[in-house]
Amino acid sequence: MLRGIFAPIPTSFTEDGDVDYRSLERNLNRWAQTDLTGVVVLGSNGEFVYLSEKEKVEMVRFVREHFPGDRPVIAGTGCESTRATVALTARAAEAGCDAALVLTPHYFKGAMNPGVLKRFFFDVADSAEIPVMLYNMPGNTGLNMTSALVIELSEHPNIVGIKDSGGNIVQISEIIAGTPDDFSVFAGSGSFLLPALTMGAVGGTLAVANIMADECAATLAASEAGDMEKAVALQRNLLKPNAAVTGRFGIPGLKAAMDMLGFSGGPPRRPMLPLPEESRRELRSVLADAGLDPRGH
Repeated sequence: MLRGIFAPIPTSFTEDGDVDYRSLERNLNRWAQTDLTGVVVLGSNGEFVYLSEKEKVEMVRFVREHFPGDRPVIAGTGCESTRATVALTARAAEAGCDAALVLTPHYFKGAMNPGVLKRFFFDVADSAEIPVMLYNMPGNTGLNMTSALVIELSEHPNIVGIKDSGGNIVQISEIIAGTPDDFSVFAGSGSFLLPALTMGAVGGTLAVANIMADECAATLAASEAGDMEKAVALQRNLLKPNAAVTGRFGIPGLKAAMDMLGFSGGPPRRPMLPLPEESRRELRSVLADAGLDPRGH
């Protein structure tokens, strides 16, 4: 059963827009020194929509080769068609990842009713040689997977969990209550990590875990130990940094925060642009207020 704190890692790019594997390796080495359970490659923070299929497969292979073998690597393999998703999932499995995180197809969102999505996920899970996790990301896709749909999907033996980034704690609670005990429900944002854990989630895949891995892991540990006073304090301290590197400043903000904290963040791939200087000053203040040390450039 998958559980714990995972960081959906950014893809490092050079100023020319090429994948920067040297910087990625430095980041992986540093994440390996934290209490992260594992990492997610090709997630939203990995700018997966900007990568070619060849780059995606090479990213999975590189991360698996340069991250401790006893820690799981999950790969985002969702594509718009079933055929492409099946193919990428197979290639990610060959590259060594431990599970696939599959986003809902969404370009033709009007056609993506529960019946279509059920068939899509069942087809992918039927063909996959690795476990499949569902990925509900309504903020980016414009589609929300209902609790009823997720409960139906959890009946498939190869669909083992969900990352829910919707932030609807009622929906997350319904999913936890209606799925098997060995179905892994992950909070998809540090903003509601503790509320989800309190309802029975078993971990989180969190953008803020890229820069506050140990703090996120400590929140999980305190919750599991029943030390709610400590867990609440830790959760509150995650709120502003999490907001800064997600909705407020987005991927450019996450990469800027990484630069400030000694990682190799670098630029996003265009058309996204680096974080402006005024926003960088605001971000640096948020990080300092959370007890971090943003002394980088």
